[in-house]
Amino acid sequence: MADKMSRQQFLQYTSSAGAAVLLSSLEGFALEKREKKLKVAIIGCGSVSNRYIPHLQTSSLIEIVSLCDIKPERAIAQNKQYNVNAATYATIDEMLTGVPFDMMVTLTDMQVHGALNKKALLAGKHVWSEKPMANTYAEGKALLDLAKSRKLRIWGAPAVVNSPQFEFMSKMIQEGKLGRIASAHGQYGHTGPTWSAFFYEKGGGSMPDLGVYNMATLTGLLGPARSVMAMTSIVKPERTVDDKGKIKVAAEDNAHVLLEHDKGVISHVMCGFNYFDPHGHEAGNQSLHSIQIYGDYGNMRLIGYDWETNGVMLDTSWDKPAALMSKDKGGYEWQEGATKAGEALLKGTEPRVNVEHALHVLEIIEAARKSSATGMKVKLKSKFPWPVV
Repeated sequence: MADKMSRQQFLQYTSSAGAAVLLSSLEGFALEKREKKLKVAIIGCGSVSNRYIPHLQTSSLIEIVSLCDIKPERAIAQNKQYNVNAATYATIDEMLTGVPFDMMVTLTDMQVHGALNKKALLAGKHVWSEKPMANTYAEGKALLDLAKSRKLRIWGAPAVVNSPQFEFMSKMIQEGKLGRIASAHGQYGHTGPTWSAFFYEKGGGSMPDLGVYNMATLTGLLGPARSVMAMTSIVKPERTVDDKGKIKVAAEDNAHVLLEHDKGVISHVMCGFNYFDPHGHEAGNQSLHSIQIYGDYGNMRLIGYDWETNGVMLDTSWDKPAALMSKDKGGYEWQEGATKAGEALLKGTEPRVNVEHALHVLEIIEAARKSSATGMKVKLKSKFPWPVV
């Protein structure tokens, strides 16, 4: 849908004042790069790169030319494992002055995303960033303003709006199949990663790592949140991790977040690093639901996770059982965001993932922490183009 969008449709679709500028930058870049490959540099060669590198390699329009990691042996190892044939670097400064590239993909510890993304933009590079794109809403907004001023693009994960199941659910809502929407719920958790301390350090936490998916899905389906109320806690004050041994936990490992949307709609997200789930990060066979949407004519339940979808249970009948709908994933994978954004840059089209949506989710996370600390409802100021589909 998004790849076929015309200029006029896109401008109508976004309703954003900066839409024309952003689309012009896409079209201009596409004209310059016509019949060439988009050159991509990846910074951060840890576990997530094992999903990003192979997916980027599936695109005939993209070439990975640089790999960078503060542990240079990891960049070298990934270069060899995936036959990338890229240059390898130990610092972003070396990479930015090394082999020329068009877009940086940021896969590092989340605490340094903002600083690295800023360096790339200042060097004239487009950016796809794993979540979150910055550590505060103000920092993220400054990155977007910087990108616009330089006619560059920046996007932030997750790419949950790309799934056919998200599109199906959105259309059911927009077409009124559930009646008047009242309430929604999202949940995602496991017992916590062990490979790095950054998940538990200041700037980490279960919301930017896990809750971000449900926040993106629920706001994508129901529209921007107007305000937030939340409670967060640290259930397990000490953790043992591979890189630093026993550490003190500084960021929330348990969170419940209430979101107020327009027209009286309320949604809720729960996420944490203390949730027993035998599926963990392998959700292909998950049969339980993670997202629920309730209206007065019907309800929907997303089977699996919004980052790995297995269909939608649609219940709109008083006397017939719920039906499993939208079972085909259509090739959707959670790690596809950078590939889709990169291809859009080259084609001069607009991907469905929108940076203002990522910024809105970032503001929700920040507001949830403030609400938990103060016991107060926190009003939000950010918006994004909606409906997404």
